[in-house]
Amino acid sequence: MTDSPWQKSSYSGSNNDCVEFRSASALVELRESDDGETILRTTPTAVANLLRTIKAGELDHHA
Repeated sequence: MTDSPWQKSSYSGSNNDCVEFRSASALVELRESDDGETILRTTPTAVANLLRTIKAGELDHHA
């Protein structure tokens, strides 16, 4: 399976200070748009759990 193109939120507009996602084989890759050399690879389940935690506000105390 080939890697999909990098995607970022439409809310980011033309800014280069966002997180980009793509699928690569059975993994999900994430990177900062302004630092494309550093890539985090993880499972779709881990990303889903992170997004669920963020949406639930469980990390708000870190802001």
